[in-house]
Amino acid sequence: MTSNPPSRRSLVGGALAGALLAATPATVARAAAKPTGSVGTVDDAALPPLDPDRLRAAVSDLTRPPATSSQLWVAGSEGSWHGSAGVADLASGRAVKAYDKIRAGSITKVFLACVVLQLAARHRVELDAAIGRYLPGLLPRESARITVAQLLNHTSGLPDHQGLPETDTPEEVLRHRFDQWTPEELVGTVTQSPLKFAPGTKQEYRGINYVLLALLVERLCGRSYGDVIDERVLRPLGLARTVIPGDDVRLHGSHVRGYLRMSDGSLRDVTVCNPSSSWGEGELVSTVDDLSRFLEALFRGALLPSPAMEKLFTLPPVDVRMLDGSPARYSLGLQKATVNGVTFWGKTGEWYGYRTRIFSTRDQRRRFVLSYTPTPLNAREDMTERVVAALTGA
Repeated sequence: MTSNPPSRRSLVGGALAGALLAATPATVARAAAKPTGSVGTVDDAALPPLDPDRLRAAVSDLTRPPATSSQLWVAGSEGSWHGSAGVADLASGRAVKAYDKIRAGSITKVFLACVVLQLAARHRVELDAAIGRYLPGLLPRESARITVAQLLNHTSGLPDHQGLPETDTPEEVLRHRFDQWTPEELVGTVTQSPLKFAPGTKQEYRGINYVLLALLVERLCGRSYGDVIDERVLRPLGLARTVIPGDDVRLHGSHVRGYLRMSDGSLRDVTVCNPSSSWGEGELVSTVDDLSRFLEALFRGALLPSPAMEKLFTLPPVDVRMLDGSPARYSLGLQKATVNGVTFWGKTGEWYGYRTRIFSTRDQRRRFVLSYTPTPLNAREDMTERVVAALTGA
């Protein structure tokens, strides 16, 4: 096994997701005043008319955070807008397009959760059954009792990874970006310690939960989880530019290139890399238009029956909280965020040199896909905050 750690999205994705829709104190206060509830219904907050000038300004500022490109795709029953800034490739100076492929990172999890819920709806898997029932011998006895649902909503309590060097600098990212991992090796890094908490009692965002779910799908279906997503989601929706790449290190066809700022100030192209370190939880390659179409179809109920749809919009019981004490925010596949009284459901995605956010109100009055290419290793969320503020009137 190589020494490369799983992608940083596995380790710090929860913190990034928590910062996704950061807002002003007044905005947070308005959101907190509303009952959180466990089930999301239609959103009762008024949405402002789309302001093209404000949206354009939000994505055109490529200095906060430093980025080489940005794209925003807004849709829904209350208006649509698309804009972009920067270039897809610094060498050619080509403008970025909505059909350019991007590395979408942890948005992979929504596609995988959709497939697991489809299989559950067809009684191929029981959500309340222990994962050890389907993957015998893979996990220690204590971890094998974690249920499928607890993996889906990040309440598993799996221990921290052990024996993995941190990729804390851009130079370390470059050094390890072609390392090869198997899913079994990834799972092995969380089998050396006791559970962090009793499954179902707390919530902690962990990519390894979805590594196990991808293995589950492969065991149930007898083929790669990427092939199952292709058959059950991508082809039915005509998402021809979306793919689970496996060990393919390149982006094929028209795509946006990702860059990282080195410690000496230089920029390095990190587009080409081995995504196996995020197998099952962060490999997805897609486009902003494909992601918007996927989100619309998912929320419309085109992929799941009604009972399964409710699970997408149901959080754990109110006594289940994040490790920092804040309310739980992950359902069986989505993340909930309320800003300026408007509740969004969706997902964040991270990859070195790429950042993507896909969110919608449940009633699809307002849906957005934001994708940009920040150059700092740990970029601030300024662009996301500007976009969400414009979309909610904050």
